[in-house]
Amino acid sequence: MPTNTLTPPDTTIGAPPAKAPRMGWLDALRGLAALVVVFEHSLDVLLPEVRQATGPWFDFGRYGVFVFFLVSGYVVPFSLERRGSVRQFWLGRFFRLYPAWGVSVVLALLLGAAGLSYGVPAAIGDRPWASALAHLTMLQDLLGVPNVVNVFWTLSYEMVFYLLVTAMFVAGVHRASARVALGFGVGAAILGVALPSGLLASRWPGGTVLAAALLLAGGLAAMVSRNRGLRRTGVAVAAALALVLLVLNSRIGAIESLCIIATMFAGTAIRGIQDGRLRPGPAAAMVAIVPALTLAAGLRAPTSWALHANPNPLGLDWSIAVGAAWLTFLAGLALRNRSMPRVFVWLGLVSYSVYLLHPLVIQAIWHAAGRDTWGLSAPVRAVWGVVLLATVLTSAALAHRYVERPAQNLGRRLTARRRSSAAPAPSAASAPQPAHP
Repeated sequence: MPTNTLTPPDTTIGAPPAKAPRMGWLDALRGLAALVVVFEHSLDVLLPEVRQATGPWFDFGRYGVFVFFLVSGYVVPFSLERRGSVRQFWLGRFFRLYPAWGVSVVLALLLGAAGLSYGVPAAIGDRPWASALAHLTMLQDLLGVPNVVNVFWTLSYEMVFYLLVTAMFVAGVHRASARVALGFGVGAAILGVALPSGLLASRWPGGTVLAAALLLAGGLAAMVSRNRGLRRTGVAVAAALALVLLVLNSRIGAIESLCIIATMFAGTAIRGIQDGRLRPGPAAAMVAIVPALTLAAGLRAPTSWALHANPNPLGLDWSIAVGAAWLTFLAGLALRNRSMPRVFVWLGLVSYSVYLLHPLVIQAIWHAAGRDTWGLSAPVRAVWGVVLLATVLTSAALAHRYVERPAQNLGRRLTARRRSSAAPAPSAASAPQPAHP
């Protein structure tokens, strides 16, 4: 079947997909990225001297999250292709993301109520229903809604990426990842300076949240339909929602938003080249341009007439951090056939819980240390640092053992049950397709 036809999402399934083996190098990258993000968020509390010395030159937080974005781009789209089912992909994503996320939301609210955190943003209380709905979509950072936990902002970009990947899969153009990455990179470098930030949310805050939630639900429902016309509509709705939020309504600005999606699709293209899905010459050339465009975009300042945009460029520290993230990912890729340190592989397994829970631990320790941690001696701050790391790793291990793993196992049982009840015959859509750049 031609690659540009909208094939029924579930008709590509014959035998249950084999469980993909874990890649130790990816777990090691996740573990490293999680530790760096924890380090970044602990600087203001425990290591202000490091912040002052490195701040103008390197953004540890952006380094960590861009490593995460590259890993997601490398892994997630092939989870969808392996499953061959939009329904099962989103069911898997739900049980992968939402249970631990829900625990972190509850803990954040409890710590806030107990006065053991920086406090929940006041804007959330102004429109609680809109805030709750926005967070349930995980698009809150693109809907003008403050994050209950500050690190939630990256999940909004993960969700946009999933929407675009799903739309491309249903439309049969999922082998175009290199071209898509290049397109977003060019958009970031050339158009990003002129695009607004928070345009829709500043004018219609509640309406934007409600409309996005309805479009998200409707688009996903249409894309899993067996009706070809509805699937076409679902593709259009999902892609339009993702693109409109990226270019018009992001909190961080269109330049960085477009750079993030370009980076994720570049990770997808690298995997496609490696697995033989993409022709290596054209695809590699396109991918090689993406980090250059991203670094250049980070040094450009938005135009004075870009509505609500930050007048300052992302900065040299941002560009250096993103470049370092690329080098780290490529180093991991080059070492993929070697065994990785067990501690980093384990950290990769619990990295999602580390990422979600560490801000809450940092806030609690800040209160426990008397809120004036800058006045503490270096040895005392070092002790608090050890306590912080031990608490983060312990809480993450518990969350992984008692929340993440049971939820993922439940998701696997549900998808296996759906496969056994449906069990359709394989269709021509499951036949190998030619490589595309």
